[in-house]
Amino acid sequence: MSVHGFDTRGLEHCPFMPVFGPPALSLVRGDGTEVWDSHGTRYLDFLAGIAVVSLGHANTVIADAIATQARTLVHVSNFFTNPAATDAAIAVDELLEAATGHGGQIFFTNSGAEANECAIKLARKHGGRGRHTVVSTFGSFHGRTLATLAATGQPTKHEPFQPMPEGFRHVAWGQLDAMRQAVDGSVAAVLVEPIQGEGGVVPAPDGYLAGIRELCDRTGALMIVDEIQTGFARTGEWFGFEHAGVAPDVVTLAKAMGNGMPVGACWARREVAAVFSPGDHGSTYSGTALATAAVSAVVAEMRRLDAPRLARERGATLRDRLAGVGGVVGVRGAGLLLGVELAGGLVAADVVDEARHRGLIANAVTPDTVRLVPPLTVTDGEIDEAVAILAAAIDASRATADERAPS
Repeated sequence: MSVHGFDTRGLEHCPFMPVFGPPALSLVRGDGTEVWDSHGTRYLDFLAGIAVVSLGHANTVIADAIATQARTLVHVSNFFTNPAATDAAIAVDELLEAATGHGGQIFFTNSGAEANECAIKLARKHGGRGRHTVVSTFGSFHGRTLATLAATGQPTKHEPFQPMPEGFRHVAWGQLDAMRQAVDGSVAAVLVEPIQGEGGVVPAPDGYLAGIRELCDRTGALMIVDEIQTGFARTGEWFGFEHAGVAPDVVTLAKAMGNGMPVGACWARREVAAVFSPGDHGSTYSGTALATAAVSAVVAEMRRLDAPRLARERGATLRDRLAGVGGVVGVRGAGLLLGVELAGGLVAADVVDEARHRGLIANAVTPDTVRLVPPLTVTDGEIDEAVAILAAAIDASRATADERAPS
């Protein structure tokens, strides 16, 4: 039996709350860039769980680390620590110290939204009463909790949940003058993405992040960089802010750091993290051994593969192949975080649907942009196959649009 496209296996209704819409597929198995649905149909996954499965589906190194940890120790309370959490915190801090020049401290979370929630609370305590405002940009996406949704610069997402929490201010993306006007003595932090992922894969303009860094230095506000989608080599550097040559005070992480294991983190320079005291923040599963074993395995495997190099090289190949596709008028992004801009008259959602029917998973991040974020381990052959499918999907969508057009 099927209800709204979901295989209910005899149930009278879909068991999931309708926050994602009807599921398009039921995926049962994955291997690298490939996944298979419940009917045995194969797909190339150029969404990778939305930039999560960066080392590929069912990666044996990560799977073995999780299985070994599951047989050893899964979870203890945060009255104690465990070797898996300690090792993971050191591994992530080493990456960020190399990128920023500053040693820091980690708070592990279960998701990116919780990482940003931690960063917002840290900024508020650092700023003190009366200096609690967080400035972010229109088009940004920082999470679905009430605070992180308030920080998200997409007012239509706020409307069903009004009134939103106070202390958040939004300015136009990429405009330093607007940011300078917004950052006054009431501002505790600026929260910004190096590339707006959900906003359409829109990179920060040249000089933008450097300008924010200078502004924060001058005013005493913290610079928080949301690396949840861009981090862990996705853009061709370990972190997206490295392209701009800046050093944030706080960095939030998730997605690729667990290769599918639900885990995130908030990192802050030691002197910033020091404003937290016992009881100021917490999470039952913070630093749970199972999740952090995956983190250490991901960092080690990414180092072994030189993941930033993979993202740069495979990203260049994908851009090159897309350049020859009719209906593609531009490609934005960096590394293997790419937004494919479609010609007028083409609807990204229609193209994505056509592509899925032909065996390619991507997503329509805006009405005219298809987001491609395959695993960093994607092969040249898989890139060629995916681009051929996308080209066919564009042609089919254009033909359908022409048929619908009034004569």
